[in-house]
Amino acid sequence: MFKGFKEFLFRGNVVDLAVAVVMGAALTAVVSAFTGAFLTPLITLITGGEANGGKFTIAGVDFPYGTFIDACITFFLTAVVIYFIVVVPVKKVLERMKQEEKEEADEKLAVLIEIRDALRRDSAS
Repeated sequence: MFKGFKEFLFRGNVVDLAVAVVMGAALTAVVSAFTGAFLTPLITLITGGEANGGKFTIAGVDFPYGTFIDACITFFLTAVVIYFIVVVPVKKVLERMKQEEKEEADEKLAVLIEIRDALRRDSAS
């Protein structure tokens, strides 16, 4: 029962879906709060901008480039956090499972070779 559940959990599609939906939403909220609380004011301070963290105006139209910089930083930090907290550990677990399966297959092959050799000895005598 648990073996089937473990196989279900570690199929590629299920893990990808969990990463995209659950972790993505939660970590995006955390990273957005961080960039809003710390990086946007820093961008505003560096660029000398206003509430949006910097903007320029052409023909009476405002271009708030600080908002774009903030969104890029949020995206990058979210991707980094998801990669190191979710993708890397799941990859290591899957590699470990494959290694265990290979070792189990090697043990089965060794037993089959022993049986074959025993049958050859018995049929030769």
